[in-house]
Amino acid sequence: MNGRGILKKPKREIESDDDDENKKPNQNSSKSNDVVDDVDDDVSTSYDEQEEALVALIEHRTKEVEHLNNRISYYQSQLKQAEQRLQDSQSKLVSVRRKISDKKGNNSSQREAKKEHRSRSPVNGGSGQRQLQSKPQLLISNVSQRSSRPTAAETGSKASSSHHDSPMKERGDKSHGTPSRSEDNKFGAVGAKRKLECKEHKELVSKVRNSSSPTMIQCYASTHIPSQHKRKIRSLTLCPVIDKLFITSALDGMIHLWQIQAKGSGATLLSSTECLSPKRRWPEDIAWHPEGNRLLAVYSADSGDNQISVLNLNKSQSSRVSFIEEKPHVRGIINCVTFMPWDDTCFATGGSDHAVVFWNEKDGGYDAWKPKVLHRNLHSSAVMGVAGMRHKQMVVSGGADKRIIGYDVLAGRADYKYLIESKCMNILPNPCDYHLFMVQTGTPERQLRLFDIRLRNSELHSFGWKQESSESQSALINQAWSPDGLYLTSGSADPMIHVFDIRYNAHKPSQSIKAHHKRVFKAEWHPTMPLLISISSDLNIGLHKI
Repeated sequence: MNGRGILKKPKREIESDDDDENKKPNQNSSKSNDVVDDVDDDVSTSYDEQEEALVALIEHRTKEVEHLNNRISYYQSQLKQAEQRLQDSQSKLVSVRRKISDKKGNNSSQREAKKEHRSRSPVNGGSGQRQLQSKPQLLISNVSQRSSRPTAAETGSKASSSHHDSPMKERGDKSHGTPSRSEDNKFGAVGAKRKLECKEHKELVSKVRNSSSPTMIQCYASTHIPSQHKRKIRSLTLCPVIDKLFITSALDGMIHLWQIQAKGSGATLLSSTECLSPKRRWPEDIAWHPEGNRLLAVYSADSGDNQISVLNLNKSQSSRVSFIEEKPHVRGIINCVTFMPWDDTCFATGGSDHAVVFWNEKDGGYDAWKPKVLHRNLHSSAVMGVAGMRHKQMVVSGGADKRIIGYDVLAGRADYKYLIESKCMNILPNPCDYHLFMVQTGTPERQLRLFDIRLRNSELHSFGWKQESSESQSALINQAWSPDGLYLTSGSADPMIHVFDIRYNAHKPSQSIKAHHKRVFKAEWHPTMPLLISISSDLNIGLHKI
């Protein structure tokens, strides 16, 4: 055998080797395909599991949200019930305290009656026997001579022709001619009748904060007339005897007497009187005399200036203004003057010298007043507002020292003291409920506080507004009660009249009326007409029918 034959393979073996080689790649390809299929199965299984897990998680969290919502609803209902129970308890507390106070007040009034029977009261001074009808009534005869339009006396000559007519109908009739003295007496009777009606006490404490929604008033027409003042208006006051008369005063020192026309559609200027003090100061505050024929204005105690002037509307233009000689305030501005709602004619003033001065009408004197300093040390800063309470002879004062003081004139001591967190700028008693009074403060969104004089250290309600133009609270912005004692109106630094319903349990205004182009100083309710009268720094007077 040669070597060549040894290396040779049989043909069959070679072919079988080729077949084996050809088969190997096919086996590898099959294995790789199996691996890919396994991976796809694993991925598909993973997505299914994730989907199932997410669905289960969503169901769980959905149930959790529903459970929490149920808990929220439950606790909200529990909160409302708790608030209602709290209000009921507070109302019961007020009722119990009121009964206790009434009982004490009856006992003290009996003691005071016995004391007055033994000796003459220092406040009355024997002047309590004088009747309102015996005092001089408002004539304004010189006004009718200068004005071609009918005066208030002419337009109201039929006011008392029938006591069955409504007050608005009485004052809406017109007659032309010169007013007689008998007509003036009729006006005096109208003023006396309204005073007696105001003295009928009406319980309103139980209505405070007892409603979750306010009762709105509708303002359907507004008229603006130029005030004819050259500088900003300071005061607006309605006549207590003749409904159609009101006055405005301004920084120009002028006092304008106005007559309302056409049931509130306009107003006519009847007269203008310069009422500057001898030192050329304008009136800081003005009050009508209860007889309606005179105005009292206060000024300043600095530089020996006269402190109070009397503007007599029945005198000629040249002799209308006179000044009271007494000067009990020692320094600073006299911020306020208010007549007391008592039988005797008297008023109180509050000044920057921390003093509250009581002025009593002298016996047998006309425009003669005797001052008496009630207190000068109870306030540590300027007295910004004073008012008299009807249920007893008490003068309530509020000061920039954040104190509210109720001074018993008969007892000669402070009977009520309350300290709040911001300065007091005005005091305003409710016209129907003798025990309620409002205090204007310097706290934004809580400018007005409602108090019951019988409750010590207790505030019945607070409400206010958010000023858009300024955060500062001005003492020149004043409030006014509605005749029924349920609403308060307030001016604001914005051109709005804010209206508050004391029955509304919220702190915000029940409504706001856009009334002027600049800040509103005051909006006064008319006592018989459905009318609001407002003054503004835009030098216009607004007449708003409601």
